[in-house]
Amino acid sequence: MAKPEMEFFDTELIPWKPVEGAPPGVYEKILSIDPETGSYTRLLMSAPDMHAYISHPEIPPGKTLCHDDFLEENFIIRGTLIDTVHNKTYKAGYYACRPLGMKHGPFFHPTGAITLEIRTRVKS
Repeated sequence: MAKPEMEFFDTELIPWKPVEGAPPGVYEKILSIDPETGSYTRLLMSAPDMHAYISHPEIPPGKTLCHDDFLEENFIIRGTLIDTVHNKTYKAGYYACRPLGMKHGPFFHPTGAITLEIRTRVKS
């Protein structure tokens, strides 16, 4: 199976929902999903609250993140992301493609951010 065929639609009609397991202030809108593989495309919104990220135990400062079960693509639509490990700042218009095992982040969002994220599950 694959993601469903979809014509243009108004994403404003999809409510923002808190991301399970994420720090407070992180929300998503799932735009499309492959029910068989779990691959999906979503909008991800992070509120401008660095303190939530600093104190969140699952994402301590200095600890890189790495995905072993999906390829991830991100495009920053609005806002700023700061990679805490690499001490780099990314802004609207920046794009990343992370294959399996690529280390990144965690990120702070001092001005808040909205990104388009595409996650493609890879069979193990």
